[in-house]
Amino acid sequence: MDLVIVNYGAGNIQSIRFAFKRLGYDLELSADPDRIRKADKVIFPGVGEASSAMRKLQLSGLDRVIPELKQPVLGICLGMQLMCESSEEGQTEGLGIFKTKVIRFPQAMKVPQIGWNGIHELKSPLFDGIPENEYIYLVHSFYAPLCDQTIAVSDYGGAYSAALENDNFFGVQFHPEKSGKPGARILSNFLKI
Repeated sequence: MDLVIVNYGAGNIQSIRFAFKRLGYDLELSADPDRIRKADKVIFPGVGEASSAMRKLQLSGLDRVIPELKQPVLGICLGMQLMCESSEEGQTEGLGIFKTKVIRFPQAMKVPQIGWNGIHELKSPLFDGIPENEYIYLVHSFYAPLCDQTIAVSDYGGAYSAALENDNFFGVQFHPEKSGKPGARILSNFLKI
């Protein structure tokens, strides 16, 4: 299987590569639009601040490439948030793949939310074999509210989208590569989609 991770200078790339290696797959890093278009599956990671990450995407032209991809694409953490319409973080315009806007947790909440949290209302083949209320690992200060494309829910000061799906695009707010066996199962499920 030909797997590519989008390399745009804003990703937690090594831990994701190790997670797929444990599953028996190598990921190629690429910022080349033609290479990304030809892959069987694409991983779109992200860590850091939304507006600077989006600028890096725009400078490479990948902001135009990603929404046009036809193969399964998995956005992780900030990658998922950038796939939304916009983010309050840096007043960032997103890629518009998921029809929701990313907002900051309320001031009363401690941010970032760091650690293990349960996911429930699982609605996608991405979560085959994952029980309701399974724990996954999160680090984030902004979130996507519940919407029609929500396929998993988590709670921190209220319910929010732990995962989103729109056609061939999937996004997870959590870090499957740091979520132990459940995370490995989710990545393995993605490879079967």
